[in-house]
Amino acid sequence: AQAVPGALLPTDAGDGAVPSPLLGQDEQLELLERLDFVVRNVVELRKEVEELRNSLQHVAVEIVGEVRTHLEETQRVTRRRKFAFSRERSDSTGSSSIYFTASSGNANTDDGESEGGYSTANAESDYDRESERESEDEVSCDTVRTVRRDSLDLVPEDESPLALDSTLDEGLGQLLEQADRLHSGDERDRREGFQLLLNNKLAYAGQREFLWRLARAHCDMWELTEDADERRSYAAEGKEELELALQKWDQSAECHQWFAILCGQVSEHESIPKRIQAGYVFKEHIDKAIALKPQDPQLYYLLGRWCYQVAHLGWLEKRTVSALFEAPPTATVQDALQNFLRVEELSPGFSKAGRVYIAKCYRDLGNTSAAGLWMNLASELPGSTKEDAQSEKELEEMRLV
Repeated sequence: AQAVPGALLPTDAGDGAVPSPLLGQDEQLELLERLDFVVRNVVELRKEVEELRNSLQHVAVEIVGEVRTHLEETQRVTRRRKFAFSRERSDSTGSSSIYFTASSGNANTDDGESEGGYSTANAESDYDRESERESEDEVSCDTVRTVRRDSLDLVPEDESPLALDSTLDEGLGQLLEQADRLHSGDERDRREGFQLLLNNKLAYAGQREFLWRLARAHCDMWELTEDADERRSYAAEGKEELELALQKWDQSAECHQWFAILCGQVSEHESIPKRIQAGYVFKEHIDKAIALKPQDPQLYYLLGRWCYQVAHLGWLEKRTVSALFEAPPTATVQDALQNFLRVEELSPGFSKAGRVYIAKCYRDLGNTSAAGLWMNLASELPGSTKEDAQSEKELEEMRLV
């Protein structure tokens, strides 16, 4: 009580008044409890500020490291592309110097032919001998189209990928159909689909339609796995696949979509600053995917979830965003609602979780009648995923409120 003497003075006391204990014992105890509550909150606030300061320091170190790594990678890729262009010959059979191809038997080239009718990338030229170390680990045959992951960036951007022969085209089409079918199945099917794509990665790693499906399969495994380290590993590997794919196929909506999802999965167990940075990347790639494929309901569902989460950021997260970024992400519950309603417009009954989100948005906006209507509509849809099961629990909780 002595800490706030003004509270003990009569309301009409003058400047020279002397404190007098006007509060009863119970009132003094209540006042002390309130002061203790304030002190505890101040202590907690100091801890949060210290945590935020440490996070900002870590972010600065990580940014410097990422910039340095990016510069080194850019320099390495530039050197490798320089070799790929300079070794290309106008009279070759069409393959770059890192490949060896089956000779047609009647083509005359300056590269020479090896025994068995193959033109090789290691022709006995002075230049090739000097660059042998660059290509010795990257030789592959375009009749099999075995493409190393780290060689995707060696093909010039204005050069279309080498076409597969008809037999492999047909085989790839059947493989993709089977992968789509397994992805739509139960847990066992999705595990089988992941293994199927993994087994064929060596043959089709240079194909866009194959790569984004492989990344999608990594997302499936992330959802099906409970161990945190395994989940992080699946998400990181899938993200790495698409980072390379987007260097060649920036106009692929599917590549942008699954890259955004994998970014979110990778950041699940990261610090608040990393999660916020991942949120920016997520939004950027979802926006690109929508621009490329504006009639896909899944994309609007993902954007709706992003808007809903941004609209419900906690105090510490908002402070972190303000400290890290000049233009923090902004989104409202109304923005989220419009995206979820767009999903229903494009594909009524698209997902149980989507309808639950619509009900939550209306509830947050104070429209209880509309919220109740969409809760009933959500109950009509069967649940087939873990997300749907979680949505069913949320429905039960909303009915109890």
